Amino acid sequence: MINPKLILADEPTGNLDSKNGDEVMAMLRELNREGTTVIVVTHSEKEGNYADRLVRLLDGQVMVDKANRVQQTAEVA
Repeated sequence: MINPKLILADEPTGNLDSKNGDEVMAMLRELNREGTTVIVVTHSEKEGNYADRLVRLLDGQVMVDKANRVQQTAEVA
C-alpha cells in the first residue's frame, strides 16, 4: 500500500535484533511525522518511548493514558 493513513503494528520488533528493531521503530516514527497515524501494541518499554502518546492497559482497563515525551535511542543512517 502506498501512503497509508493508518498503520497498526502488533509487536513490530518482536523477532528482531536490537539494531534492526531500532530501524523499524525509526521508520514508523518517520511515517508518523509525514502524517500517517501509527498505532503500536507492545510489551516493550523501549518501543513505548518512541510514541507521542502512551496508553497502558491491565486486565482490559486503562491504567495510564498520557502524552509521552519521545526519546529516540537510535538514529538510522
